[in-house]
Amino acid sequence: MAKNIVLIGPMGVGKTTIGKKVAKALGKQFIDTDLVIQRDHGPVADIFERLGESEFRNYETAALVESLAQDAVIATGGGIVLRPENRKLLEQHWVVYLSTDGKHMASRLKNGNRPLLKNGMSDWKAIYEERKPLYQSLANFEIATNSKTVNQCVQEIKEMIGAE
Repeated sequence: MAKNIVLIGPMGVGKTTIGKKVAKALGKQFIDTDLVIQRDHGPVADIFERLGESEFRNYETAALVESLAQDAVIATGGGIVLRPENRKLLEQHWVVYLSTDGKHMASRLKNGNRPLLKNGMSDWKAIYEERKPLYQSLANFEIATNSKTVNQCVQEIKEMIGAE
């Protein structure tokens, strides 16, 4: 089985934006697990509202399994690390943790419909602090995105996996 490049990290950190560029640079397909869920089950916010977070996490695990079967660069939802079975799956691939100090997150998140952020940045910070140890424990590589351009992050990922 080929190793995929899987981007993890908090919502809004740039997993999709960076992932698309990494995939293009490496000639791989790009998959966003949230878009897989949306394709199969409808908008994420609607799933949360209609069925709750637990059912969304079931869909998320299924999307991860489907995505990992491809040769791809994969952007995951911020909560992908919450389930032990997801962590076990991720351990078999290149996992890149995109970290942040949070300073620029408010502007990145303001236009999104994010079901877990009803109280804005205070919710984001609490969720990030809860998940950060999981991100760190899974990561083969960590990239602090705070002061880097998208292209710098892409270059770092290429170097980390030996594609340079």
